[in-house]
Amino acid sequence: MKQKKYIVWDWNGTLFDDIDVCMKSLNELLERYHLPLVDKTSYRNVFRFPVKDYYRDVGFDFDRTSFDILANQYMKRYIPLSMNCSLFQDVQETLAHFKQFGLKQYIISASRMDHLQSQLAQYDILPYFEDILGLDNICAYSKVDVAVNWIQNQHIHTDEVLFIGDSVHDSEVAKACGCECILISRGHQSREKLEKTGCIVKDSISQLWKEEFGLKLMKQDIFGKAKEFPDMKIE
Repeated sequence: MKQKKYIVWDWNGTLFDDIDVCMKSLNELLERYHLPLVDKTSYRNVFRFPVKDYYRDVGFDFDRTSFDILANQYMKRYIPLSMNCSLFQDVQETLAHFKQFGLKQYIISASRMDHLQSQLAQYDILPYFEDILGLDNICAYSKVDVAVNWIQNQHIHTDEVLFIGDSVHDSEVAKACGCECILISRGHQSREKLEKTGCIVKDSISQLWKEEFGLKLMKQDIFGKAKEFPDMKIE
């Protein structure tokens, strides 16, 4: 893994802890249509992109009710509930450390841009990011095009970019951009699914700069300026 200058974060399930709210919103919709509910284990096993595919997997019949209608019904539940969600506990500290290392940080999300901005506005983390990118719809089909266009517009070397996310789709996005990816297993998909991508999978984002794994990355100069900070105790 070469030294990185840019970190591209996913939002939902990576920095923003909305798994329980997503599951609650889905179960309310399933109940409305008299379909079996999901627990967290089954939710994390079935969730995937495009979101339309996992809607089909949990039992929705698009011949009876279109995906567009279902997506709107879901978002009417999810958006107000999501305003009570929190960041994962290690987010602020990790973003601060990466900024201290001199890394430029971005968010690329499959969320609709206005929803993403509303959620981000609740937290004092916007100064850590160079830019925030999302979609123009609520269907969450893919963020590949957004990411590829960003790479092209930035005119940066793809081997200097590290994507960090919580889904198989994040690995697909990174691959489409020609970049490396690390996946975090506490989000919307199970560790078993994430490990099948061949990407490094960690339990939390703080492990990227703490503990044995993080120190190994720093010794390899992955995060560049990290070695300049003696408090990191890199031996």
